[in-house]
Amino acid sequence: MTTRNCREEKAGARPTNTKTGGRHEGRAPPRLFVTHPLDGPGRRLTVGEDMRHYLHHVLRRGPGDRVRLFNGRDGEWCARIDSLERRSLVLVLEDCLRAQRDDPAIDLWLAFAPVKRNANEWIIEKATELGVMRLVPVIVRRGETRRVNAQRWHAIAREAAEQCERLSLPEIAEPLVLDQLLAQWPQDRRLFAARERMAAPHLGECLVHDGLPAGGAGLLVGPEGGFTHEEHARMAEVEAESGVLSTVSLGARILRAETAALAGLALIAARLDCEIRSCEEGADQTQ
Repeated sequence: MTTRNCREEKAGARPTNTKTGGRHEGRAPPRLFVTHPLDGPGRRLTVGEDMRHYLHHVLRRGPGDRVRLFNGRDGEWCARIDSLERRSLVLVLEDCLRAQRDDPAIDLWLAFAPVKRNANEWIIEKATELGVMRLVPVIVRRGETRRVNAQRWHAIAREAAEQCERLSLPEIAEPLVLDQLLAQWPQDRRLFAARERMAAPHLGECLVHDGLPAGGAGLLVGPEGGFTHEEHARMAEVEAESGVLSTVSLGARILRAETAALAGLALIAARLDCEIRSCEEGADQTQ
């Protein structure tokens, strides 16, 4: 039996499988999130009927085909489909492709007022792709509180993480009313509150001039129609008292709630990536 690992398959060197007829030759193995421990070559994992159906009937994969697995703890592994049972599928771990990286020294949270269903799912998907570590639904007067569907959001985040090659899933927190969010916000974590129609410093300028604290950063985005006058006043109080919250602008145009979330996250994520890369390069030079 010829053995190849996930790296060889991804490079297009995958052998023809007698059961699949070579239909997947040259294609990267699918990447899937599992909850099982991934702790060494030879470990056998039995996955349930849903994943069996997805791999066998949707992706048309069978014994001998390979997949990539991650669980948010043990890095990313190549595994071989060993056998198909009636209601399950058995995988065998082969080798570790990527070790689990420690959480970044500075990580990113998103606090957002839920909006329409499809827009919420889009926010979850794009936030996951941009590396957000924690998503916090915020209950405000004009928000769509009935649109919080944690189970569905977890599924969206999992699929996005599988596609963008993250090694972990974002945490989806329980909804908080705005006052709770502001009261519980960590004092060492900067919170940027995006507001429309306000002569506030641009988020990009704040990131360049002030940088980010070691405790991390977060973005707060309001609902369709914006925050109420009372909510604006409460945030102004927190900004004056604590210095943790900074009101920022995302530009001269009025953005949809989901557009504002993506625009703000992209700016902060780019800054975080630069800082992390700079730290890694500095560490390499000292070795």
